[in-house]
Amino acid sequence: MQRRTFLTGAGGTALVGLAGCTGGPTEDGDGDSNDTGGDNGTAETTEGGGQSNESDGGAEGSAEVNVGVVYATGGLGDGSFNDQAQQGIQRAAEDFDVSYDESEPSEVSEFSTFQQSYAESSNPDYDLVSCIGFLQADALSNTAPQFPDQDFMIVDAVVEEDSVGSYVFKEHQGSFLVGQLAGLLTSQEFSGGGGETNGDPTVGFVGGVEGGLIGRFEAGYTAGVKHADESAQVLSSYVGDFNDPAGGKEAALSMYNSGADIIYHASGNTGTGVFQAAQEQGRYAIGVDRDQSKTKSSFADVILASMVKRVDTAVYTAVEGTVQGEFEGGSTTELGLEQDGVEVAYGSELGSEISGEIKSEIEATRESIIGGEISVPTDPSNV
Repeated sequence: MQRRTFLTGAGGTALVGLAGCTGGPTEDGDGDSNDTGGDNGTAETTEGGGQSNESDGGAEGSAEVNVGVVYATGGLGDGSFNDQAQQGIQRAAEDFDVSYDESEPSEVSEFSTFQQSYAESSNPDYDLVSCIGFLQADALSNTAPQFPDQDFMIVDAVVEEDSVGSYVFKEHQGSFLVGQLAGLLTSQEFSGGGGETNGDPTVGFVGGVEGGLIGRFEAGYTAGVKHADESAQVLSSYVGDFNDPAGGKEAALSMYNSGADIIYHASGNTGTGVFQAAQEQGRYAIGVDRDQSKTKSSFADVILASMVKRVDTAVYTAVEGTVQGEFEGGSTTELGLEQDGVEVAYGSELGSEISGEIKSEIEATRESIIGGEISVPTDPSNV
């Protein structure tokens, strides 16, 4: 097995013998969020909140319900997708006295190992295994049939197994709104914080791993930009990784140097590099999944807004259903603007610089999307 880590949370404990060593990520660091420290031969377990109850031969949580969480490869500390999921399990632990265990695979190939380890565990017995991210779908499609009595949930993908609850989002809807924001601002003179627009109606999009999911972010964003200004140009680039800040910075610098003044990213911790480039170039960026002007606060002077995706709601809802004995395997839950599954969060520093007129236009568009008057594309090739 390659390096991996289990983090103990809210009374939960690590699975014995599987923990690898890892250093904790920094909130605004530009390095790998799974920064390793120590040697491969020493297991290190980090508490994620709460106190572990260790016993001989293993450890067992005191709560009646135990949840195992397998994060996406970007790792905790991304200030984005994984951290949003963690917020959901932490809130569920507080509200329902749930014991939980967290794991951070560093490679896609490790997903099956973690999923199966939780499913096989009897000390504790995990009532629910939460799989965060669409890249886990293939592994879970193989794991779930092997453990028909184990409940799983997955975020950002649909796995058609009776034991799996799937939670997906209408990312394209929220992305349309931040695209409209970018299109309106790039078409006028705007300055504030650490940046300014350059008078050239050009914006950019940086994606992590190319595919249908991130394509929905790009499609919605591009359509929103064109809704605001049909003449605006949208540059697009995929880094191929959700945990490559250096690659994100390189892609963003290329776009800024080509005339873009605002870049929206959907790339996990890779987006940290986009923010770095924005500061260096005196331009702007738009965050994703959480309000990144707060989770990446050192870049708040260039983050206009973030497309918040309530991954925490999906995790919390699945745990709540498990606690109440109402978890629905074999079902798909879709969360969009109407369900408050996605939304626009204006930047903590720059939000006040954006005019009320622009915000009103975006709110009107939100209502039109919910009402069906505006249909948002999901495929970039159709924009």
